Amino acid sequence: MNYIWEVVGRQPTGQQPSGAETIQKLCDRMASSTLLEDRRDAVRAIKSLSKKYRVEVGTMAMDHLLRILQSDRTDTEILGYALDTLYNIVCSDEEEEPEENQQKQEDDLGARFTEEFIGEPDNITLLLTLLEEFDFHVRWRGVKLLTVLLKSQCAPVQSIVLVSPMGVSRLMDLLADSREVIRNDGLLLLQQLTKGNTAIQKIVAFENAFERLLEIITEEGSSDGGIVVEDCLLLLLNLLKNNSSNQNFLKEGSYIQKMKPWFEVGDDNSGWSAQKVTNLHLMLQLVRVMVSPVNSPGATASCQKAMFQCGLLQQLCTILMATGVPADILTETINTVSEVIRGSEVNQDYFASVNAPSNPPRPAIVVLLMSMVNERQPFVLRCAVLYCFQCFLYKNHKGQGEIVATLLPSTIDASSISAGQLLCGGLFSADSLSNWCAAVALAHALQDNLTQKEQLLRVQLATSLGKPPVSLLQQCTNSLSQGDKLERRGSRVQTKVGLLMLLCTWISNCPIAVMHFLHNQDNVPFLTGQISENLGEDERLVQGLCALLLGICIYYNDNSLENYTKEKLKQLIEKRIGKENFVEKLGFISKHELYSRAAQKPQPAFSAPEHMLFDHEFTKLIKELEGMITKAVLKSSEEEKKEEEVKKTLEQHDSIVTQYKELIREQDCQINELKEQVASLTSQSETLQSTVTQQFSQMQQHKDQYNILKLKLGKDGHVNSLQTEEQSRLRKKLEELQRQNQLLQTQLTERDSLMTSLVCVCVCVCASESELMEKELSSATSSAAVMQTEKSKLQQELQESKKEQDDLLMLLADQDQKILSLKHRLQDLGETIEDEDDLDARDQFDDDDDDEEEEECDE
Repeated sequence: MNYIWEVVGRQPTGQQPSGAETIQKLCDRMASSTLLEDRRDAVRAIKSLSKKYRVEVGTMAMDHLLRILQSDRTDTEILGYALDTLYNIVCSDEEEEPEENQQKQEDDLGARFTEEFIGEPDNITLLLTLLEEFDFHVRWRGVKLLTVLLKSQCAPVQSIVLVSPMGVSRLMDLLADSREVIRNDGLLLLQQLTKGNTAIQKIVAFENAFERLLEIITEEGSSDGGIVVEDCLLLLLNLLKNNSSNQNFLKEGSYIQKMKPWFEVGDDNSGWSAQKVTNLHLMLQLVRVMVSPVNSPGATASCQKAMFQCGLLQQLCTILMATGVPADILTETINTVSEVIRGSEVNQDYFASVNAPSNPPRPAIVVLLMSMVNERQPFVLRCAVLYCFQCFLYKNHKGQGEIVATLLPSTIDASSISAGQLLCGGLFSADSLSNWCAAVALAHALQDNLTQKEQLLRVQLATSLGKPPVSLLQQCTNSLSQGDKLERRGSRVQTKVGLLMLLCTWISNCPIAVMHFLHNQDNVPFLTGQISENLGEDERLVQGLCALLLGICIYYNDNSLENYTKEKLKQLIEKRIGKENFVEKLGFISKHELYSRAAQKPQPAFSAPEHMLFDHEFTKLIKELEGMITKAVLKSSEEEKKEEEVKKTLEQHDSIVTQYKELIREQDCQINELKEQVASLTSQSETLQSTVTQQFSQMQQHKDQYNILKLKLGKDGHVNSLQTEEQSRLRKKLEELQRQNQLLQTQLTERDSLMTSLVCVCVCVCASESELMEKELSSATSSAAVMQTEKSKLQQELQESKKEQDDLLMLLADQDQKILSLKHRLQDLGETIEDEDDLDARDQFDDDDDDEEEEECDE
């Protein structure tokens, strides 16, 4: 420590200054020294005193140390000393805790100095900037300081880092550092940074964290790796838990496929290290985060599909059936497989096909159920198996049918143990926990499946030699009512609750099962007796479930049994129990503490076997039925009659609405057909219009030709003598054209009638349609009227064009005949006949000569 006295300028002889005085002089030296070496020595001296005089150094030197970090950035040695000193001030080391407890305002010095440090956000920004230094001591000590700041005041530091430019990116660069010490401490820093902050979690994920973390896990040996693998897995859990965006990013990035090698366990599973157990446990938790029931159904389903396609589910089932696997890993694997197959038909079918490596091979479901009903197995393992069985049957009607089928007489195989036999054995065994688990498991085989509820009524059980078999339903009610036997067991309440949950699930929404239950004359008196008795606190839950079972018998009663109709059961309740008392006992179920716990999540998680009373799916049934049963019991017969009348009226109304819907559908079809017909007629009209246009152009051409011929014929003297005969011929031709015109007129009249009929049909449809249909039909009618107008115009134009065209054609034909006859006469007279072109040229020449003669005469 001599260098300290050298720095403060005093020898260790005589009266020594106190620690506070020494620290004050060192702080003055840091503030006033102009030489870097002097400041460096002062900071080094402060560092050596920072653990012993933590309060004094933190109070007097923190501001000076922060100024050193700002002003002496070029000297990495002094930066390292300053960061170490700040770390010693802020870090709450258990071994260095002060003995005095006089400060009542601040119990933790670390929290106090952390608040002072982060009071100025620029200090965190400065620290983030220092992390860019490549020097080992600066970077490593900066990582440690920021980590302890996050541990002490996580949320405020997270907020500052979040708004700092490139703050998170600078911290992500630590994972790429080639020095393992910095990389590993960077993992710890990111663990603290990502706790409970969704925004930072997203930024870290999009900074390629998944790729880098999976690479580190592989480099370190996956499940056989050390503490670094554990740190990577903890960081991954922080990034994914309750963060749907990051979960989707992990799935879309095909990172699920890269998780499969983690679970490749060899045949020799002896001698698992504690670190390997921890690593594999975290890996299983990571898989469960991706398929947790609390996630959105779509995201869970896509992850389940990816896990099956890449073979991860198959790998988990291999661990499930392997030997030598530690119990806690086996339990967590069962829970993981449960959630990977929950609600996924493909995954559930695959799980049903998995066999245990035994001789002969047995289905994995049977092997697991054997563990569940075995009272020597660990409690957590039995809970995990029950959860796996529940997830296998969740929304799996096919699997439910296969389980129930193993109990039916036609499918029982005496040579092998089936799932149904194990469940029945556990249901009536001497172990109350087996009773409860088997009852809940069998109830899940009936959940929301009316067919299997009716099928289970066929199951017959052999009770003893010489006695006829009884139905499973009867045996359940017998076991429920045999109080003496239940009292000799460890927990009569647990067994009763399990049986009552099974019966309530069985007969709910199944009138046939209700009839079978009421057919036994002892059941209703037993239930009313249980409800009306004054029992202890533990038995109040049993009373509530008995009230629920009796209420189900009322609500789903089809009145097929004369002695136990709805009205008679309600009268019985009012007479022996009292309606208010009945409702009070029924309401006790949902007020129970264990009911609230079970309603939170599907997985049965209980701290002790005696706490296993409620099933998650059964709590949903209670929420659904409690209000309906209460209303059904409290209603009078007159109110029920009114409700029935209202129901009938509503049913009639529904039928009327259905009829009108069908009528509207038919009318829609008719309207569509009419629209098609209107469209075809429109196209025909357009075709006719184009035809008329073409004919009009042809007629115009013919007119021009006719005028030319008329001029030519006017000069020939022989034409005048033949005009009379030609006119008579033209009249005949015109009469013939008129007849053809009449035929065309009749065709147009037929089309007009068709259009009129279409309009009438449209009007009829409009009369029965809604307002929307009326608008559509009116538009169709108006369009039809417009088309009718257009057609009338087209008819007139067509008639005129036909007349003109026919006239021209006749004139042209006659003219050609006249020219031909004239040619023959001229030939007979010995005249030379020239071609038409020569005649045209000569005519033109004659015309020119005539013009010249006329001009000469004028002169």
